Amino acid sequence: MYVLYEEDGDIKAGTILADNDSSLQIESQHGKRGKLKAAHVLLRYAAPTPAQVMEAARAMREELDLDFLWEVAGSEEFGFEVLAQDYFGQKPAAAESAAIVLALHQSPIFFQKKGKGRYKAAPAETLAAAKLGLERKAREAALRAEWVALLVRGELPEQMRAKVFELAHKPDKNSLEFKAMSDACAETNLSPVRLLDKCGAIPSSLEFHRQAFLLTHFPRGLAFPALAAPLPPPELPPGDAPAFSIDDASTTEIDDAFSVIFRDDGSVRVGIHIAAPVLGITPGSDLDKLAATRLSTIYMPGDKITMLPGDLIEQYTLAENRDCPALSLYVDVGPDYAIESLSTNADLIRIAANLRHETLEPLFNETTIGVAGNDYPFRRELEWLYGFARHLEVMRGKADQVQRNDYVFKVSGMEAGDDNAARVEISTRVRGNPIDKLVSEMMILANSRWGGMLADRNVAGIYRAQTGGKVRMTLKPAPHEGLGVAHYTWSTSPLRRYVDLLNQRQILAVARDEAPPHTGNDPLLFAAVRDFELAYDAYNDFQRGMERYWCLRWLRQEGIQEIDASVWRENLIRLDGLPFVAKVVGAPTLNPGERIRVALAEIDLLDIDLTCRFLLQHAT
Repeated sequence: MYVLYEEDGDIKAGTILADNDSSLQIESQHGKRGKLKAAHVLLRYAAPTPAQVMEAARAMREELDLDFLWEVAGSEEFGFEVLAQDYFGQKPAAAESAAIVLALHQSPIFFQKKGKGRYKAAPAETLAAAKLGLERKAREAALRAEWVALLVRGELPEQMRAKVFELAHKPDKNSLEFKAMSDACAETNLSPVRLLDKCGAIPSSLEFHRQAFLLTHFPRGLAFPALAAPLPPPELPPGDAPAFSIDDASTTEIDDAFSVIFRDDGSVRVGIHIAAPVLGITPGSDLDKLAATRLSTIYMPGDKITMLPGDLIEQYTLAENRDCPALSLYVDVGPDYAIESLSTNADLIRIAANLRHETLEPLFNETTIGVAGNDYPFRRELEWLYGFARHLEVMRGKADQVQRNDYVFKVSGMEAGDDNAARVEISTRVRGNPIDKLVSEMMILANSRWGGMLADRNVAGIYRAQTGGKVRMTLKPAPHEGLGVAHYTWSTSPLRRYVDLLNQRQILAVARDEAPPHTGNDPLLFAAVRDFELAYDAYNDFQRGMERYWCLRWLRQEGIQEIDASVWRENLIRLDGLPFVAKVVGAPTLNPGERIRVALAEIDLLDIDLTCRFLLQHAT
């Protein structure tokens, strides 16, 4: 005697060796012996053998018309043997019953399982929807196979062209495009990026990196939403002296400017004037929410992404030859550079000039200060401010520090939209030159004194603190040991940083003797600190990455094949004249600081990487 039974989700046949009430000892058609619960038995029959039954059943199953079988089944629940008799028009043989139960069991879109050997035909609308799904899957499978074949041959399917950067950086893993690319990567042993590059899908390595950043941080694009215009500045008292700013030529968000009044008694009144966008951005407004979302202007060689819309920047930037609203710190300074008093006002400042590094530095530098020669605008004011800055530096205990080089990137030739035609210039400038020292000391003065003012008045503020060597943002007043000041806020770049904008609101409220917008336990301040630190770190990482990218473009542009370098550590070196750390291969054991010459082995613009081959060690 034989049985047809269900086991492990499959229909099987076997020989009965022993028959008990609740279980049977059987031998499967493949010769495996075991115990079978009686509840799993679908049919007992006398002949033919299990192997013959299953072979015949599978052959008949392929010939069954499932649509006709579904019609024959009707709408009520049924047992498979009843359907088999209706379908074949006679008491079915074992193979015929097995063929029917196989068809029912393997066609869940046609028949719903209701119990042991019992089924029910799926509703017509459910079946129609399932068939459409199967047809769609079949079409997708064929399309996926077609795309895989194209990708393996190094051709990009046209349907993927609009999703190249998404596939490279932030793919939808449920999409057909991603599945096809994954299949092709498995066949070619290439990463998705290398496969796309092989297919010619990444004509611009610059755009490849830019899109990686945008997909993560600006998934909805860079366009500013349509917002109400910022409020016009209120009536403000006029300042008492013309002011000038100092920035590089590409700066449009001019946050700070300076004025100087020389008095007959040898004292000087210094004005540090900061753009005041808070006068046009009310707390909780759409503009405020936008700034809280972007958090900072993002810089990269040849481009930037501003925190605020252009019309607001235009309204509040400290542009020359116009009167600009500002939050001003006035510092009365004695003849010996000692600070005698300070005051803070919101006023209207006449910006007489926007001085630019490129044209100012040849005139105002360590070799020209105090030397008779050609005059230039604001020479007296600049040289006095430089002397005052040096005094402030000494008072902070930070004079005579080792100066490092900054690197200046200038990218040109992208106006036509083809970045492959761009040229990059990389130059060095000593950090701490007179221009840098003047500006940085004035900013440290304003930020430290305004931070102290908030702390003294017990008004909430966001501080930049450093204790134990660790720099952090905090809502609690704390010293900045690296700068040598008791308090330090970021409040002098409100057009470019959201924390500066928040601090400016608090400072303005104190200056006007008004209730500050934010209290010390305001959740908005805690969220702003958390979000700003995360975003600022990510933005800085992106900037450093793009500087590395343009270093590689410069090496390729200039045809550099060999270059000198200094050993940094282990197999890492710093290239001369570039802010770039690279690996070196084939070098002997070297000590940090030793000078070597290397050959450029491979420049990889997609991974932003460079491998160098050791050539020789310079004599010490």
